[in-house]
Amino acid sequence: MTEYTGEWDRAEVAAFLADAYVPIRVACRTPAGGLWMLSLWYDFDADAGVFRCATSADADVVRYLRADDGVAFEVSTNDPPYRGVRGCGSATISPDDDKETLRTLLERYLGDTDSSLARRLLDPARDEVTISVDPERCYSWDFSDRMRDVDGGRD
Repeated sequence: MTEYTGEWDRAEVAAFLADAYVPIRVACRTPAGGLWMLSLWYDFDADAGVFRCATSADADVVRYLRADDGVAFEVSTNDPPYRGVRGCGSATISPDDDKETLRTLLERYLGDTDSSLARRLLDPARDEVTISVDPERCYSWDFSDRMRDVDGGRD
């Protein structure tokens, strides 16, 4: 059972994650004990409370997560007002033989699968896996009130 703390409850976290089109940042350990961080597209299954990501079956992170499934993660806005969700949990790797997870992510982030990037990623010769992140704890924050008059200093 995931523990939700911070600004939002489970439903508000799920709503934020459904509307946020930024990558999830995932941290894990390498087999040598070092730290590794990467950004991945995600889809959050609110019913199961699980993040689903896709990557190449031969990506380094796949080997790392098979050696140690513990992860930390963050999904947060890149521009003020800052808000987001961070936490920790465990990751599992499963084949994405039909590239269902990848296709879902391409449609979520790009709107469709009609691009050279999508065609390259969906190539039948490319082996894909699904990384499922099962959070143990989610902490949310929302600095909207205190950053009401901050525009980020960009034009």
